[in-house]
Amino acid sequence: MSAGHGAWLQLPLVFLGAAVVAVPLARWLRLGSILGYLVAGLVVGPVLGLVPESAAIAEVAELGVVLMLFLVGLELEPKRLWAMRRPIFGWGSVQLLGCAAALAAVGIALGYPWRLTVVVSLGLAMSSTAVALAVLAERNLGRTTAGESILSVALLQDIAAIPVLALVPVLAISGAPDDGDGQTWLAAAKAIGAIVVIIFGGRLLLRPALRWIAHSKTPEIFTAAALLLVLGTASLMQVAGLSMALGAFLAGVLLAESEYRRELETDLEPFKGLLLGLFFIAVGMGLDLKAVAAQPGFVAALLLALLSLKIVVLAVMSKLMKIPLVERPAFIILLAPGGEFGFVVFQLAQGNGMIDAAQNSALVAAVALSLALTPLLLTGGDRLMSQKLARRGLNKRAEAPPPPPSPIIIAGSGRYGQVVARMLRANGIEATVLDHDSEAIESLRRFGWTVYYGDATRLDMLKTAGAATARILVIAIDDIAQSIKLAEMAREHFPQLTVVARARNVQHYYQLHEAGVRHIERETFDAALMSARSVLELTGMEPHAARRQAMRFRRHNIEVLDRMVPLQGDEGALIAAARLGRQQFEELMAAEREAEDAHRKAQRGGWDRQDAGPT
Repeated sequence: MSAGHGAWLQLPLVFLGAAVVAVPLARWLRLGSILGYLVAGLVVGPVLGLVPESAAIAEVAELGVVLMLFLVGLELEPKRLWAMRRPIFGWGSVQLLGCAAALAAVGIALGYPWRLTVVVSLGLAMSSTAVALAVLAERNLGRTTAGESILSVALLQDIAAIPVLALVPVLAISGAPDDGDGQTWLAAAKAIGAIVVIIFGGRLLLRPALRWIAHSKTPEIFTAAALLLVLGTASLMQVAGLSMALGAFLAGVLLAESEYRRELETDLEPFKGLLLGLFFIAVGMGLDLKAVAAQPGFVAALLLALLSLKIVVLAVMSKLMKIPLVERPAFIILLAPGGEFGFVVFQLAQGNGMIDAAQNSALVAAVALSLALTPLLLTGGDRLMSQKLARRGLNKRAEAPPPPPSPIIIAGSGRYGQVVARMLRANGIEATVLDHDSEAIESLRRFGWTVYYGDATRLDMLKTAGAATARILVIAIDDIAQSIKLAEMAREHFPQLTVVARARNVQHYYQLHEAGVRHIERETFDAALMSARSVLELTGMEPHAARRQAMRFRRHNIEVLDRMVPLQGDEGALIAAARLGRQQFEELMAAEREAEDAHRKAQRGGWDRQDAGPT
C-alpha cells in the first residue's frame, strides 16, 4: 500500500514542482505562463523521464479546456451568442476550410495520397482553443474585435469536431464506404440528440436544481454541484462523439443570464487555472524528441508549412473582417499554430492505418512546436506592429510639423485614467495617453487625444510618447506589478518626471512609496469619503461641516499612512501606529465637537439675551 501511495503522490509532486519553477521563470523572461507550462512538460517528460506517458494524464488535462469553455459560455448571453452566429458559421468555416485547402494543395502537389492529405490538413487547420483563450485572458483582449473573432473561429472548430472525426474512417483506405456512411449518420444523430438534451434540460432543470442546492447554504456543496454540472455535460457530449468543451460551453451559455452566474465563476476559476496548466504540461510531455531527432528536416518542413500557410490565410481574413490593425497580430498568431484537436485526429488516422507511428510522431511534434512558438511569435508581432504604426504615423505627419510633446503622460486609459484626462482637458491642458486597449484608443483618437498603442512599461514606448521631455507621469494602470515597474523605470530613466500614481490598496501605496512616488491616491478612498459625507448630512449635519470633517479625516489618514511607511515588515509596530493614530484622531474630533457645541450654545445664549431685551 505504501508503494501505491507513493506512486500516487509522485505525479502531483512532479507536476506542481515543475510548474512552480518553470512558470515564474517564463513570466520573468516575459514569455508568458503558457510557454512555461509547455517547457515544464517537456522537461519532466521527454527530457528527464520523470513521468511515464499516459493517456489518462491527457484526458484529465483536457478538463482544463472544458472548464475554460464553460466560463467563456457564462460570459455570453444567448442573445449575444445568437448575434455571433454569422461570424461563427461564416468566418469560422472560412478559416477551417481555407487553411485546410491551402495545406491540402501543398500535400497533393508533393504527391501524397489525397485521402491522407485531406485528413492531415483538417487536423493541422484546427487551432488551440486553450492557448488562444488563455492568451486573450492574459492580455485582457476578450472583448476586442480580435478576441470575439478568435472565439467565433474556436467555436466553429469545436462544432466541426464530429464531422471531421467521422470523416477519418470514411476516408481510410481499409475502411468500407458504406459502413462509414452509416457511422456518420449515427454520429450526427447522437450529436443532435446530445445538444437537444443539454439545451432543453438546461432550460427546464438547471436553474431549479441550482436554486434547490443553494438553499442548503453549504458553499462546498454548491462548488461540487458546479463541477458536477460541467463534468456531466462534458461526459454527455463525449458519449455522443462531440467535443467535451462544446458541451460545457453550451451549459455555460444557458446559465449566462441566471442569478448564479457569478457564484459559478468564482467557484470554478481556481480549478480552471490548475487544470489548464496541467493541459499545457501534458502537451509538452507529448512532444516526442526521438521522433524529432530522427527526422528533423521533415518536422521543420511541416512546422514551416503549417505556420506560413495559415498565417497567409488568416492575414487575408483579418483584412476582410476589418479587424483593427493593432489587433491583427493577435488574431493571426493565436490561430496560426496547430491545436490539441489535431492530436486526436492524427491518433485516429494511425488507428485506421492511414499514417504510421513515425508520421504521427512528426505531426504531433510539429503541432507541439507551433504551440511552443506562440508566445515568441506574439512578442515579435507586437514589436513589428509598433514599428509599423510608428512609420505610418511619421508618413501621415510628414507634410505637417509634429505637435509639441505634451508635458503630461497618462499611462492607462481606463475609468481612472479617463477621469484624469478629461479633468485636464476641461482646464485647457492636453495630455498624451498610453494604452494597449485598441478600442479605447480609437475612441480617444476620435475626440482628438494624442494616443499611443503599446505597453507603457516598455522603455522605447515611453521615449516615443515623449517621456524624456515631459514633466508629469500619471500612472493609472490596473495591474499592480506593472504599475510598480513603470514607477521604478521612470525614476531610473526619467528623473525629471514627477509621478502621480493610482494605488489599488494600502500595500500598493507602500510599494509605490518605496519606488519613489510621493503623489499617490488610493482609488476607492475619496469615493468612500464622499459616501461618508452623504451619511453625515443625512444624519442632520450641515453640508459644509460634513465636508470639513471628511477633509480632516483625509489629512489625518494620509499623515498616519506616511508614518507607517518606514515600519513595513514590523507587524507589531504597524498595529501600534494604527491604533495610536485612530486614538489621536478620535480625541481630536471629540475635542472639536465639544468646542463647537460650546460655541453654538454661546451663540444661542446671545440671541436669547438680544431677543429678551425688547420685551
